[in-house]
Amino acid sequence: MSDRSRWFVPTEWLAGRLDDPDIVVIDGSWHLPGQGRDARAEYDKAHIPGAIFFDIDAVADTGNPLPHMLPTPEAFAAAAGALGIDERQRIVVYDSVGLSSAPRVWWTFRTMGATDVVLLDGGLPEWLAEGRPVTGAPASRKPRVFRPRFDATAVFDLVGVRDGVADGAIQLVDARPRPRFLGEAPEPRSWVKAGRIPGSLSVPSSDVIADGTMATPEAIAAAFAKGGVDLSRPVVTSCGSGVNAAILTLALEMIGVEKSGLYDGSWTEWGGRDDTPVAVGDDNGD
Repeated sequence: MSDRSRWFVPTEWLAGRLDDPDIVVIDGSWHLPGQGRDARAEYDKAHIPGAIFFDIDAVADTGNPLPHMLPTPEAFAAAAGALGIDERQRIVVYDSVGLSSAPRVWWTFRTMGATDVVLLDGGLPEWLAEGRPVTGAPASRKPRVFRPRFDATAVFDLVGVRDGVADGAIQLVDARPRPRFLGEAPEPRSWVKAGRIPGSLSVPSSDVIADGTMATPEAIAAAFAKGGVDLSRPVVTSCGSGVNAAILTLALEMIGVEKSGLYDGSWTEWGGRDDTPVAVGDDNGD
């Protein structure tokens, strides 16, 4: 277990540093298809003063049909630099839900080589609840040079997941709500089958969140234990499209599991193919 300040900063801390040129504030909001929310439009209406909007669907491998897949390090560096961000700054990420898509942005910057990336505790809801200022004014920063140092060990693809689960080298932990994991609820993307990757374990991301922020280390450990996860063995996180999986990656790091991987394509890739097995029903169905 480690000091929470390694991963989160309080709203009071950020409020006093909005003009610090060495601190970059990022609105990393994103919403599932079908939720009827437009993260960019919401940002344009009200965001933390000076915050840059980071669109995970635009800073992505746009040539890949899967949603918000990681771009190449070179493409990411160009996009981050154009936004006025470099790898040496302190990067503070928040989202409009509290703790939802911001961990995906945290994970992305970390994977690309940024070393000082934290999340705003409570996100935009906490900021608003405290009556802190927001603006609709466009934010911009002078371009910088982002020098990427890509951590390939943080990212798993379909082959790595398939082989790792088959030979027991990894535990694949699914962050989706349990009805979707069991195949009892439809996926947000109509072309993706219902169900899960055979052999995967269920730890819904909501089980490690409390009041819009990360739960206590004890509650996090209990959630993984309930899901049957052995924290002494390698873990790879997954979800619908690699967003909520990052919540579990963050949670694991906060309880001392610092080298977990994330399946970038997640269930949208696996469940959208005709050549991958699917499990449904209770855990005994695997």
